[in-house]
Amino acid sequence: MRLKDKICIVTGAAQGIGAATVAKFAAEGAKVIACDRRANEIPGAAQVFEVDVTDRAGIDAMVAAVLARYGRIDVLVNNAGITKDARLVKMTLEQFDAVIDVNLRGVFHCSQAVAGAMITQGKGVILNASSVVGLYGNFGQTNYAATKFGVIGFTKTWSRELGPKGIRVNAVAPGFVDTPILSTVPEKVLQQMREQVPLGRLARPEELANVYAFLASDEASYINGTVIEVSGGMTL
Repeated sequence: MRLKDKICIVTGAAQGIGAATVAKFAAEGAKVIACDRRANEIPGAAQVFEVDVTDRAGIDAMVAAVLARYGRIDVLVNNAGITKDARLVKMTLEQFDAVIDVNLRGVFHCSQAVAGAMITQGKGVILNASSVVGLYGNFGQTNYAATKFGVIGFTKTWSRELGPKGIRVNAVAPGFVDTPILSTVPEKVLQQMREQVPLGRLARPEELANVYAFLASDEASYINGTVIEVSGGMTL
């Protein structure tokens, strides 16, 4: 098992890619701390916290509780994210601020909260959820694109700052993924999305979880500061 006894925190863990990541990490032997605003029972989780990544006090309390119980934090997966789409001329400040707060500020909060423990340990892994939108932009997603570009900036910067401390920082950039976030998308639009992908389908959440598990493991011990696109080739 690639993650045997590693202490791993996953945010946005209640559904979609987050839930799949919890299950995958647990199957690989990790003790997974699952965090979500709607945290009930999450399959595979060793411990569940009801946490909002925009609440720094709540994040700090969760990290302190994990350290008190386990004595260390080996992996953080910054998966929590939201969308509130609109064209530039129609986007409200509320829509803009909400996405910035969760997708960018939330990643900062969680990463800063665990960094001290990882530095003390002399090792750790931080994995950030970007998106192909963070590489190429997308119509109607000014706020989302800004956060996902920003997460890549975090990744590049922190890999330089924390690499000498034994901490690897990487990002994953998914394409279209079949998660509940697409539940309101009409089938006609979903089919158009599939047609943009050379593989002819949307990604399964488990396929992203597999990449996170690899990057979290010692098999990826010399991968640092990179962004891995997992899009089925949609950007070719």
